[in-house]
Amino acid sequence: MPSLMLAEGVLYALILAPRRNHVTLTCSNQANRTGIGNFWLVLALAWAGLLVLSAGCSRVPSLQNGSPRTSELTGLQDLNGNGVDPLPPDSTNTTVFVFVSTDCPISNRYAPEIRRLHEKFAPLGIRFWLIYPSASELPGAIRKHLEEYQYPCSALRDPRHELVKRTQVRVTPEVAVFVPGPKLVYHGRIDDRYVDFGKERPAPTRRDLLAVLTSIASNQPVTNAPVPGVGCYISD
Repeated sequence: MPSLMLAEGVLYALILAPRRNHVTLTCSNQANRTGIGNFWLVLALAWAGLLVLSAGCSRVPSLQNGSPRTSELTGLQDLNGNGVDPLPPDSTNTTVFVFVSTDCPISNRYAPEIRRLHEKFAPLGIRFWLIYPSASELPGAIRKHLEEYQYPCSALRDPRHELVKRTQVRVTPEVAVFVPGPKLVYHGRIDDRYVDFGKERPAPTRRDLLAVLTSIASNQPVTNAPVPGVGCYISD
């Protein structure tokens, strides 16, 4: 709209304004004036066309299909201190984030279950990441933790809680599952083994993460509602 208004202003200045100061001309001068007028008319129309074209082009999105897109997650680090974005926009894999802590007893009790789920679903193309959200847990301690509990997954640190906030997790252990998009389809507990602090069932009656991954592997919609986990709170 501003470009069209500018074009109208140009037309007025080049064509209409001179006519307000019109004087009587001889035939020769009239012919010259007519030729000059036609020249200015063509120039004004061409200029207006360029302005309209420019206005139309400005509405085209700056990112076209196939253009590079910036990473959305910039604060996560691998154990060598390198930045990692585990959720690139063009990812075609389902991604599972398991939030853990080296010194949380409940979190550590789930290591065998995480190993079983990884063994079952990783061959189907589902990617597992262990996320350590505590800034005080340094790479050396994390490497020792991975070895002690025989975790087969890659580990990332989230010291700025960038992924914690995006996934809405509150405690360790909790999980977040993203399908390609990326789109968050589940976050919360792994299962219902722990009812409360100090209250543990002999075996879980609902395996939430297993149900979510089974639905995804079967190309079925995820219908599991988020259920908060029981564990160690992730401090700010």
